[in-house]
Amino acid sequence: MDDLNLGKKLQMYRTSRSMSIRELSDATGITASMLSQIEHEQVNPSINSLNNIAKALGVPLYCFFQEEIIKEPVVRHDSRKTIGRPENAEEVYYELLTPDTNGTIEFCMMVIPPHSNSFDSVHCHTGEEVAYFLGDGDHIGITIEGRTLHLKRDDSVRIAPFSNHVWHNDTDQTARVIFAITPPSF
Repeated sequence: MDDLNLGKKLQMYRTSRSMSIRELSDATGITASMLSQIEHEQVNPSINSLNNIAKALGVPLYCFFQEEIIKEPVVRHDSRKTIGRPENAEEVYYELLTPDTNGTIEFCMMVIPPHSNSFDSVHCHTGEEVAYFLGDGDHIGITIEGRTLHLKRDDSVRIAPFSNHVWHNDTDQTARVIFAITPPSF
């Protein structure tokens, strides 16, 4: 994530709102020390932490991942941008399957470790989402507006805009879900 300059973008959004690190800490529940380390790019935030920061700053999560210029329209499997912390095998992370987030649609793969949820609690976004379960495990669950659905290999689901939802992987295998969101919300 170093080439995305997350820390610099975080600092730019924070200072443009005349917000101190302490104020951002109070708004997110993330320590001021951790926020400082993120801004100085000494650590990478988890997706949940970055989502909390984006909400506190009033910016869509995808703003942290935007690039200025599309260098190449093809995304090679070994050069995908990763959102989250894949070095920690117990945390959910995302791989961006589009070259950047500058377009009108976002295409990602979510990787959910065994016995994990996509987020700590339900969340929603302004865009419509369609998700496809690759079937690395036997099944995966998704709770949408309080209703839990179970998807099997090669099943897909549409999630309406502003629908509260959370993914559940209660299997012993890592689950992979490919999804598209329009407009981009990461």
